[in-house]
Amino acid sequence: MAIEKALLLIADIGGYTRFMKQHRFSLAHAQDTIAQLLEAVIDAASGLKLAKIEGDAAFFYLVGEDFKAIPRKVSNIRRAFLLRKQRLELDRMCNCDGCLQVQGLTLKFVTHAGEIAFQRVKHLTELAGVDVILVHRMLKNDVPVREYVLMTDSVIEQLEPELRQRSRALEHDFEGIGRTATHYFEMDDFAASPPVSLAPSLPRKLWNKVTLELRSLPYLLGFKEPCQDFRNVEIVDGADAAKT
Repeated sequence: MAIEKALLLIADIGGYTRFMKQHRFSLAHAQDTIAQLLEAVIDAASGLKLAKIEGDAAFFYLVGEDFKAIPRKVSNIRRAFLLRKQRLELDRMCNCDGCLQVQGLTLKFVTHAGEIAFQRVKHLTELAGVDVILVHRMLKNDVPVREYVLMTDSVIEQLEPELRQRSRALEHDFEGIGRTATHYFEMDDFAASPPVSLAPSLPRKLWNKVTLELRSLPYLLGFKEPCQDFRNVEIVDGADAAKT
């Protein structure tokens, strides 16, 4: 397997509260909402290569050793996310939980630089190595804010000194990795990028309503299970829900 030095970045969408499993309608719309937001995130990630879509997150990598442009890339991704979220809110014609909770959705990033191996599995190429494991372990962390960029020493040391000073140190003990020095930025300190405001549009609202229902149909009919791979949506069945 070829070994390369690379930046690893995961953009993770969260903010949904618990859904009961029998609410298939809400879950189907939540599935479509996340798909649209991930599409915006991926389209905005110019220069980064998509390794995999992982439920409600996108895993990117960039081969090389120069990552000074990462603040700009994160800003571009966040701007696209906020713009698509604003459009989803503006065009909403449904009052199910999956649509009403769009306003509360958030975007966070974890990033680490290290060595990766490209592993071929049939027609797919997977990234492997300890550093790939570490960046995924970073998703479960003790950062005390909802939207942030969390990074290791290998990334922060490449940032401009003025930007580095805004970070906050936070040591973690990641499972299978051990104690690791990390640094986090509140999102507005790292990537202040408010989107351009959109104007309401009735034709756009009607079109989005029609396409939403068409895309949700396989989930509503039971051909696919919505939100099954989402790490940030806790799905409980009716019996468990009754106890809470």
